Amino acid sequence: MSKPAIVLVHGFWGAPANWGKVIVQLSKMGYDSVHAVDNACASLPDDIERTRKMIAQQKGPVVLVGHSAGGVVVTEVGNQPNVVALVYAAAFAPDAGESIMDVSHDYKAPAGAVLTPDSDGYLWIPQSKFQEVFCQDLTSEEALIMAVTQKSPVASQAGYKVKAPAWKAKPSWYQIATEDRMILPENQKRMATRMGARKAISLAASHCAIISKPLEVASLIDEAAKATT
Repeated sequence: MSKPAIVLVHGFWGAPANWGKVIVQLSKMGYDSVHAVDNACASLPDDIERTRKMIAQQKGPVVLVGHSAGGVVVTEVGNQPNVVALVYAAAFAPDAGESIMDVSHDYKAPAGAVLTPDSDGYLWIPQSKFQEVFCQDLTSEEALIMAVTQKSPVASQAGYKVKAPAWKAKPSWYQIATEDRMILPENQKRMATRMGARKAISLAASHCAIISKPLEVASLIDEAAKATT
């Protein structure tokens, strides 16, 4: 049986290369159609449309995977007919009419205290704080590269409200990061429960388990693919 395509969606302050170690693991598992969308993060509607186009280019079934704010993209675009499964990696999963801001209202994460807007409205994680709040379980060199290459969002995008959450119609899986300082683990558990995730796994990792625990994340994606194709 041929394997589905895997479409990976990074989030705010991330980049497609953040999926590098997961991509290697998926390749070892026999997935030869893996795609990491390169989203600008300045506009969630633009990111959603870019991801929709990537999904539409795939000729067969797609497992759609989102990290962090990439979960908003997955939630909004996952209703495409060839998407068979959704995987959330320490990601936001808003309900209809909810935004990142709404989902986080009662779950204030430590990272919120360091986010810094610039004069153009972009919201940055200071390079000196990046490892501490985003990826404390990575090496200082890895954190430095990520800090320098971060894709900062326009602050107003945190208010973008989801219209039709795909997790209400598509089977979903969720990876919880128990040491996350960007999205509180309690919030991740709540979202996983609310969506009725077929399986939720907890990893002792920072917000970047996709880098520090790539085999475990890839295995969850593999499980979702096998269960739905």
